[in-house]
Amino acid sequence: MDDVGAGPGCEWSAAGPLVEPVSAVTSLAFVVAAAVVVVLRRRAGLPVPAAYVVLVAGVGVGSVVQHGPDPAWSDPAHDLPLVGVLCFLAADAVAARRRTRRRWWWWALPTTALMVAVLVWPRAGDLAQVGVAVVAGLLLVLRARREPAVRGRVAVVLGLLGAGALVGSMSRTGGPLCDPSSVLQGHAVWHLAAASALAVLAPSPSEADHRAHLRP
Repeated sequence: MDDVGAGPGCEWSAAGPLVEPVSAVTSLAFVVAAAVVVVLRRRAGLPVPAAYVVLVAGVGVGSVVQHGPDPAWSDPAHDLPLVGVLCFLAADAVAARRRTRRRWWWWALPTTALMVAVLVWPRAGDLAQVGVAVVAGLLLVLRARREPAVRGRVAVVLGLLGAGALVGSMSRTGGPLCDPSSVLQGHAVWHLAAASALAVLAPSPSEADHRAHLRP
């Protein structure tokens, strides 16, 4: 497998089934995070947020596709679950603030609308991710201000994402931490940090969800 040069994320792009091997392998951290959510919820006797679990696992699969074989359809494969999980988190925060059950269309409809834009204008994928991430982040912070019980989780998540984003940014091609030949890649660190954050952010059942779950 021959190296063909450094990609935008610094890692050497390889002429093989895995274009960016380290980033492709660490993408599986999202699949592990989804499995962790399922195991912890079942042990606690709580309902498993199936849509959230599928979306988080989908982020990993889409990222493997993009950093692995990188076919022509890798961008929508990567962007769809990522935008979906961000919209889901935003919808979950809104439901918590309204003290009501989360409705599936609160996240599914905006995800669909954004993906149409992505397919028509691929550059919109990056803009959509940033925009939805900012909205979801703000809603989570507002929820944390109102609910002391979630403040610890939100603080951990912000720390993970901040550290991961900093390392990832400084490790991009031309950055001070960029070493294309190293197995310690900044983008891989971002994968691990983001996957951990999504595991921590797994939606807590609302009061309405608890009532539905306990109803005979």
